[in-house]
Amino acid sequence: MKKHTLAIGMAGLITCFSSQADTLLGLYAGAQGWNMETTGGFSDDGSNIAFNFDDKTKSSFYVALEHPIPLVPNIKLQRTAMDTAGDVLVSASFTFDDEIFTANSTALSDVKLTSTDAILYYEIFDNDLLSFDLGINAKYIDGELFVIDKNDPTNSGREAFSGVVPMAYSRIAIGIPATGLGAYVEGSFLSFDDQTLSDYQAAITYSLMENFAIDLTFQVGYRNVKLDLDDLDGIYSNLEFKGAFAGLEVHF
Repeated sequence: MKKHTLAIGMAGLITCFSSQADTLLGLYAGAQGWNMETTGGFSDDGSNIAFNFDDKTKSSFYVALEHPIPLVPNIKLQRTAMDTAGDVLVSASFTFDDEIFTANSTALSDVKLTSTDAILYYEIFDNDLLSFDLGINAKYIDGELFVIDKNDPTNSGREAFSGVVPMAYSRIAIGIPATGLGAYVEGSFLSFDDQTLSDYQAAITYSLMENFAIDLTFQVGYRNVKLDLDDLDGIYSNLEFKGAFAGLEVHF
């Protein structure tokens, strides 16, 4: 009888622990497809040249780990591809990588750019109706810019650059009980001297699956990234990337 009672007690304890595991430790993984429109331009001397960039469909992936350890922040890692290409009819001659692109020529650009976010944050408030996160984001920007004269392929310039930019981070999410619907706004921001960077997204979410083992959520929203760089590893820019996205998030 005692053994039977002990077994029931252990089973109840295991069930209780399983039901609370989500509140103790959570692993999130997500992927998004982003219909990205790019505007603005870049230079290596501050005289930014605006290009007519093509619209692209790009991807973003992230993982996040949340835990109950006091004073130790949660962590989120996100990587976003922002490659694009464009052209411009040069109205006044400009120089890039010590190469001169003359007026009335057509310059083609190829932009290779990735953004990697390492976010440390605290859950200031968190329940099924409302959550609020606050933290810092070390955004690592890694890129290569290529410009070539359409009519003279021997005239081209290439500049590679990279750097880490510290940014403030916050996220607010709400849920509508008994509907599976929710919404969130998430963003990072920095404004210092002539350097301004922002990265924010807003989305509506819908729970496709929710049980003890896994939660699956669909997202649809809008993302905007602005990179007003002032001599980041020798590069200047006033680039803006924006557009709608859709994605899936898995919560273990």
